[in-house]
Amino acid sequence: MEALKYLLLPPVVNALLILGGLAMGARRLAGGLLVTLGLASLLALSTPLASHALRQGLEPPALAGPGQLRQAEAIVILGGGRDYASPEFGWGDAPSNASWRRLAYGAHLHRETRLPLLVSGGRVHDEHSAEASLMAAALREVFEVPVRWMEGRSRSTAENARYTAEMLGGDGIGHVALVSQAWHLPRAVAEFERAGLSVTAAPTEFASAPPPGVQVVIPRAYHLHQSTRALHEWLGRADLALRNHLLRRGD
Repeated sequence: MEALKYLLLPPVVNALLILGGLAMGARRLAGGLLVTLGLASLLALSTPLASHALRQGLEPPALAGPGQLRQAEAIVILGGGRDYASPEFGWGDAPSNASWRRLAYGAHLHRETRLPLLVSGGRVHDEHSAEASLMAAALREVFEVPVRWMEGRSRSTAENARYTAEMLGGDGIGHVALVSQAWHLPRAVAEFERAGLSVTAAPTEFASAPPPGVQVVIPRAYHLHQSTRALHEWLGRADLALRNHLLRRGD
């Protein structure tokens, strides 16, 4: 499934279309259409217009304020990846930019609500330290915020949910505020609810509106990256919907 996912995402899927068209012969109608489709889709997904549309369609509303967290008993911050051998902090690996955004918002919510924090993230590629330990170090040393729980076994959003539910269930906690990027959060909320927790979504890093004028259709590598992340999330939603469908059929 992991290999198939990357074959379906840019830029690999675009390159496969172009190579397939060239193999068929660009002068043939089908081959020419494949080459055109591969190149046109690659350029389109690299525009601010496309990346914004793909991300915005994933995003839930922002929290109106800390009052929306009255029912929450803890704040859960999901790991968003790591930078390897990052020299500036002296920790070895360090949280990625996506993780820093989540940590900053989680620390902000903690200061407003005083709710205890759980960080969740494991060793996706069998690294020396769990991502949760890097996140806890960042919260402690940079934001001066304590962490009560570290869930360091998970390798996916589904495992984030399952292991967090097990850990918090031992302390009688059943309702959490869940922090992640806005484009990722709806699927994460569904996974956590499936694991038995009640969830208040606490999204961060919303898609910025496209720039005005002709820049909205000028391709850039940054926007291809944003489109690829959004498409990855749409695939994740499709996978979750399929699993829920099969589960209902099995009941």
